[in-house]
Amino acid sequence: MKKVYLFRGGNVLKSFDTDTVFDVNAIVSHVLFTVLFDEVRYVHTIAELQSVERAAKGKADIVLGHVQVLGLPEHRALMETAFVYGAKYQFVLTTGGPVLTNMGVEDPSSLTAGLWFLHCKGVSQSQHSDPCPHTALRRALTTLHIYTFLQLMEAPLVSEASVEPSEVKVVHSHLQVPLLFLFSQPHTVALDRATAQTLAWTLRGQVGLVLIHRESPDVKIPLEYNAAYKLPGEGSEVKYLILNNLEEVIDLFRDESTPEEAEEEDDENWATLDVLDDEVAESVYRDRGQSLDMDAVTELTADTFHSAVAESDHTVVLFYVKWDAVSMAFMQSYIEVSESLEDADVSNVELAVLDCGEWTDVCGAQQISSFPTVRLYRPQEPSQPYRGMLGTESLNRFIMLSRLVSPVLLSSPDEVTSFLEGDLYQQHAAIAPVTVLGLFSSTSDAGVSVFKEAAKALWGETMVGLFADRRAERWAVEHSVTLPAILVSRGPTGQTEAHSLHLTMPDQLVTHIQRALLDTFPELTVENLPLYLELKKPLLLLFVGEEDEERGRKGNKGVLEDMRSLLNTGWFKPYLPCWIHLGRTPAGKAVLEAYLGSLPLLPALVLSQLAAGGEVFHYPAGRPLMVQPILQWLQRVEDGEEPPAGKIVDEKWAPPMPFYDFLSVMDQEVPGYASQRSAKTKTSQSERAEGEKEKKRGSSSSGGERQAQAHNFQGSPTTKPPQTPHHHSEL
Repeated sequence: MKKVYLFRGGNVLKSFDTDTVFDVNAIVSHVLFTVLFDEVRYVHTIAELQSVERAAKGKADIVLGHVQVLGLPEHRALMETAFVYGAKYQFVLTTGGPVLTNMGVEDPSSLTAGLWFLHCKGVSQSQHSDPCPHTALRRALTTLHIYTFLQLMEAPLVSEASVEPSEVKVVHSHLQVPLLFLFSQPHTVALDRATAQTLAWTLRGQVGLVLIHRESPDVKIPLEYNAAYKLPGEGSEVKYLILNNLEEVIDLFRDESTPEEAEEEDDENWATLDVLDDEVAESVYRDRGQSLDMDAVTELTADTFHSAVAESDHTVVLFYVKWDAVSMAFMQSYIEVSESLEDADVSNVELAVLDCGEWTDVCGAQQISSFPTVRLYRPQEPSQPYRGMLGTESLNRFIMLSRLVSPVLLSSPDEVTSFLEGDLYQQHAAIAPVTVLGLFSSTSDAGVSVFKEAAKALWGETMVGLFADRRAERWAVEHSVTLPAILVSRGPTGQTEAHSLHLTMPDQLVTHIQRALLDTFPELTVENLPLYLELKKPLLLLFVGEEDEERGRKGNKGVLEDMRSLLNTGWFKPYLPCWIHLGRTPAGKAVLEAYLGSLPLLPALVLSQLAAGGEVFHYPAGRPLMVQPILQWLQRVEDGEEPPAGKIVDEKWAPPMPFYDFLSVMDQEVPGYASQRSAKTKTSQSERAEGEKEKKRGSSSSGGERQAQAHNFQGSPTTKPPQTPHHHSEL
């Protein structure tokens, strides 16, 4: 049996059989269970649970969780919650048996997962024989549901207000929980409070209870009504009722055949909160019910991998793991590429996948360290990594270009001309409009071997040709460069640029060629934006609108031609002139609106200084796009005379919902433990001084003391425990 080992430093904390850590949920839950071994109590019998209750009474509340099998998503959710709230509650775990019967479960074998909150903190030690009252979580055991449940347990049992029900603001509203309103008369307020307390205990965790005092002049509720309720969600109306006894109230919220309208509203409201932090993970989660058609690709194993890559001229392999959201999101695009190649009768390319979660030995031998990874294999050749976008179009382009020889060896001036004009490989002109040609005086030139190595490294990215002949001098003279040199051709209608070569290392030459491939006035897209941002130049960015009619097309074409003519003056070299077509790149609208705060008239010229403060300047609308006005505007910007039209703030990336900000929750319990600062955030002098004080306070108590706080409840309840960090923080 193979084993997995968990280390802390150089010591083995625990070993697991591989069949117990079968997916990401199992790995996370088992690791946290090991790390929290001294904090999460594991009970099998009622006596063990009662022992924990006796120690906790008057000191801390207990969170009791049940999972039938360790390693499932419910186990992970419980362990993650224990990691966050371990300093606040005593967590207890059980896998069934008599403990569930003690908690009121009629059929323990049918319950796969459950959670109970034991209210022990408010119970006196003198009541040692009485069990702590408990509240059950009546929803699925997920991280979000547990968090919400714990917040409800901390909320007041009964809130009181002297306003109309529609004006009441309580924590239950933010937690998407229904509200029940009871209306009190001055002469029955004591009885009404007792009734509200009884109902609140019965419905705790499901309903928030508010007692409304009628004597307030702000309350204008008709006297015939004695109760009302409001379902969660924006725009939900308050519905008034006449209730005759407590059972009617309980049945109103506990009846499983609740009106469909209420169920739909509740589900809809929770759907807005139950989202994952990562958008890719969220999309995969939402589409988890849709099965992928894997028939279009070959699923490899350790037994078939080596024979598969040796038999085909080109074998493209996607290395993935099922628990990685990006891998599964890209899988659909990968399958679409395979189907498109089959439809195009491309016969010498095989697309395959290999699950690194199953075949770790193969992935280890291939040195796969990130997922997803795509590599192209050719017999007797090193594998070719794919470094493009994880999309259908980009991957298809890589595969089609990888089928060509790199570099293409040209033997005559006619072939050189045909290659530069795109005629030699006309069928590939659409996917490779820019080609690179290396010019050398002879095949014995020392730079030829370096160029060939660089061409192999660029295999699949662009078409690369090589002409090593004394007749190459013709193009060198024509373009005013000395050999060796490269020519970058942008097609028969584009320019041909020449660059002399003085590089001796293949990786340097690859970088040089990649920079040369960049357009001097590019259309920015989602795919190519990172390449141009690496230049770290201010963006002189022209936004053009959609072309709904011929007049719009002509207008955009004229503006772009005017801008290109300005670039030929050479006065804009400190900037990166570029443009975005809002029709082809709809994301450009959001960019422009973020720059200026609103959408201006188009075309719009802006200067974006992302690398220097994030200020954005807007070229005045209505002014002609001519050299002198633009240069004068840029000069005013440089001199600080032009006010910025906007600023891109380097915002902190926060969780989409407060529920997911677990670091701040941990900081509330142990201040400073989980707080994180970005590298760009400078700590103020006062913050540093406070941090030093916190360090001194923390150094006076050890992790063992924190452990004693959680489990040795014999200390004085009036003594405030020292705020020390979790003893498992280094993991």
